[in-house]
Amino acid sequence: MKDVTPLTDGWTLRHDRTDVPATVPGCVHTDLLAAGLIEDPFLSRNETDLAWVGRTDWRYDTVLGARDTAHERTDLVFDGLDTVATVRVGGETVGNTRNMHRSYRFDITDRLKTATPLQVEFTSAYTEAEAVRAQVGERPNAYPEPFQYIRKMACSFGWDWGPTLVTAGLWKPARLEHWSTARLTRVRPHLTLDGTTGLAELRVDVERTETGSAQRLTARARVGDHTATAAVDGTHTTLTVQVPDAALWCPRGYGEQSLYEAELELLDADGTVLDRWERRVGFRTVTLDTGADAHGTAFTLAVNGEPVFARGVNWIPDDVFPSRITRDRYRTRLTQAADAGVNLLRVWGGGLYESDDFYDVCDELGLLVWQDFPFACAAYPEEQPLRSEIEAEARENVTRLMPHASLVLWNGNNENLWGFRDWEWEPALDGDSWGEGYYLGLLPRIVAETDPTRPYWAGSPWSGSWDHHPNDPAHGTAHSWDVWNRTDYTDYLDTVPRFVAEFGWQAPPTHATLRRALPGEELHPTSPGMLHHQKAADGNGKLRRGLARHFTVPESGPAGFDRWHYLTQLNQARAIATGIAHWRSHWPLCAGTVLWQLNDCWPVTSWAAIDGDERPKPLYFTLRELYADRLLTVQRRDGRPTVVADNQSPAPWDADVTLRRITADGRTLAETTMTARAGARSVALAAVPDDLLPAAGSTTEFLVADVPEGPGVLRALHFPVRDREFAYPAPRYDVAVVDHGDVVDVVVTARTLLRDLLLQADRLAPTAVADRGLLTLLPGESATVHVHGWDDAGAGSTAAVRAALFMVEPA
Repeated sequence: MKDVTPLTDGWTLRHDRTDVPATVPGCVHTDLLAAGLIEDPFLSRNETDLAWVGRTDWRYDTVLGARDTAHERTDLVFDGLDTVATVRVGGETVGNTRNMHRSYRFDITDRLKTATPLQVEFTSAYTEAEAVRAQVGERPNAYPEPFQYIRKMACSFGWDWGPTLVTAGLWKPARLEHWSTARLTRVRPHLTLDGTTGLAELRVDVERTETGSAQRLTARARVGDHTATAAVDGTHTTLTVQVPDAALWCPRGYGEQSLYEAELELLDADGTVLDRWERRVGFRTVTLDTGADAHGTAFTLAVNGEPVFARGVNWIPDDVFPSRITRDRYRTRLTQAADAGVNLLRVWGGGLYESDDFYDVCDELGLLVWQDFPFACAAYPEEQPLRSEIEAEARENVTRLMPHASLVLWNGNNENLWGFRDWEWEPALDGDSWGEGYYLGLLPRIVAETDPTRPYWAGSPWSGSWDHHPNDPAHGTAHSWDVWNRTDYTDYLDTVPRFVAEFGWQAPPTHATLRRALPGEELHPTSPGMLHHQKAADGNGKLRRGLARHFTVPESGPAGFDRWHYLTQLNQARAIATGIAHWRSHWPLCAGTVLWQLNDCWPVTSWAAIDGDERPKPLYFTLRELYADRLLTVQRRDGRPTVVADNQSPAPWDADVTLRRITADGRTLAETTMTARAGARSVALAAVPDDLLPAAGSTTEFLVADVPEGPGVLRALHFPVRDREFAYPAPRYDVAVVDHGDVVDVVVTARTLLRDLLLQADRLAPTAVADRGLLTLLPGESATVHVHGWDDAGAGSTAAVRAALFMVEPA
């Protein structure tokens, strides 16, 4: 059996006179941080002082012990090197690398006669990128950094939500592998169904030593309790394991996430196990409906034959230093997504092929994964040395990820087809290559050859062909960014895209996150640290203009900061609710919404629902309501308010709706009950009766729709005017605090209308977390917010709660 020696200990990071202990896996920045040689780049404006790190060459050193094994071969294996490296063993070069997204293997059998130095020398990613740019010529991109000339996580060069911290290091595990006769080099499992029988076709490639070249080898496979064997003819074989009555893997909300332990062993002529491959696999079918119809071109995923409304979020690397992301951290973040009703994550193209830990957890939680190939917001040269690197990385990662049942779509790129058409790239390129050959040629060919059981889509946005504009909402996938950048979120209501793959609205992170990230700073929207942690072009201007359309903008400076902070977070939640509720109500014409974005990689004002310190923003809780199986909203249909009962559950929903027309001071002017009957996975509409409609333009009346749901109610509101025009009463309410030890209950009782009441629990204590976000109470109604992590609740708690409560107030 193959022996493995992990290379985790004894590493040193060196540059000039710098000589510090190094962690593997890790990177230069984290090693310098651990040694106390740099300040935390996430705090204040420290990021700007660390640009030199990414422009410096570094070396990692360790010592390999003398070869003490009876095996024929010893390989030095790196699962990931970031990025441009020369590997030396005993002072002699054994290999060079230039791709963060690949693994590397070097035969060093004859180099370990004694203890031997191992050196991995990293050249600055800027040096490599600038040299490639000089070789292949300038190409346009959306940001002023040369990320498209090097196969590295693009967003480490900075983005409109991320810092510029260009990393280097052994970012994935390293090891020595000792083996004899033969080893497995690649196993490609094709999981299909023949009726109720699962078919696991395993395509196997092996490498042999010279002495093992003529030996008889056997591959033995097991999936669950079912087995198959096959002789290995040369370096290839294929064997199929049949699993009768296979239990299906289903997305969350559509059935169980049934997974099978799969194992493949390579045996020599004596039956000795030489190598082993192990994964968990699931049986399911995936199709992508892109058929033409009366409305344009569909984009609907179906799993096991059932069309799925994608309740999605975009995923970026969860840390700008990805070597710090553990399996537990993946599980925490992905569980947060699942708890918010998410059923699909799009792994965005400016980041990574994530580690297997990410996809393992998605398999377990039933989260569908849309995987971008790593291309984003730039014209990518198709010449060498990039083309061969891209082909090698694509083949390796398609093979690595294809066992995962959660993976349902390969996507060629993020916004590059759109950029070519709309961002003035075409004239600037003047016929130079820009990536089209990758997205419409190389990548679909690799997917078809390697992983034909999954659909491929050329890009996002993409209409399916050049016959339509790449970002035509009637065809394929669409990105909706004009709303955030130029207009108002109510303009989401003007279109019904077939699939909304990106849209979003900014807000600052939670208060405790800002306090930690900007120590000692007097907070206001344009304070130095706040501006540094706002990376979007004119981001604060867009936040202000977005607020001004709906609210009175608070005064600038520290005095207005708390109000500005609440209102921008409220506006973010309102914007996303407007879009998702509208688009979801048009299912199945619109087959999915993918919010930009779930997470952040550092503390920043951004579009995220969960901030860089892992704290949920109000948007997170609103998303939990929007992505619940049952959603009640009031939408305009045929020019009038209409109750929409949106049912994505597998059971019919007879929604008994109580409608009330209410005045700002709490009086009920009219009331009725009606039923909206929504079948399984369908939407029901019911027009609001005339006598329940608030007068058009009324500043004193609004509509409330309630449906009993479990112990509470689903509530939808309709106001005929914007908040700045409505006659909200001055809010009055009572507060009670009940400390149960492990949880503190905050009970709020409304004496007036309380619109979008929010308890910012992190103002009570940095560790405090509330179980709910924005809520609206009518006069006389009470709500309880459960707060965990508030350990010092006691005397003065009621006053502290009042200081942490926010709500819409009169203009």
